[in-house]
Amino acid sequence: MEVTFYGAVREVTGSCHLISTGNDKILLDCGMFQGRRKDTNQKNRKFLFDPEIITNMVLSHAHIDHSGRIPLLVQKGFNGRIICTRATTDACAYLLPDSAHIQESDAQYLNYKLVRSALYKIKNIPCEPE
Repeated sequence: MEVTFYGAVREVTGSCHLISTGNDKILLDCGMFQGRRKDTNQKNRKFLFDPEIITNMVLSHAHIDHSGRIPLLVQKGFNGRIICTRATTDACAYLLPDSAHIQESDAQYLNYKLVRSALYKIKNIPCEPE
């Protein structure tokens, strides 16, 4: 058995651990990184493994830093089972839409900053003499 840590290493958010046992690749949690928008943007958009190779996932509990990237995992090709308690399933019904809202708000803010920065650069470009 081999365990690879992809999140919550030297930090407290983004719990994500891959347990490899022969033919099985089991993901323990798939959490969203939380913190400064700019710092977490790339961490929340990418996986350092191929989601299609994951056979099953174990979700320890519903907190966003453990469950927040499950929708992205599915979007990127995961089609195995997610194993968790009924209480965790019930809590995820509330927390995952909230996670989506947070990620959408962060994306809008980062896009705004990008556009504002580009417009500022265009505005300050000196005109060439005619």
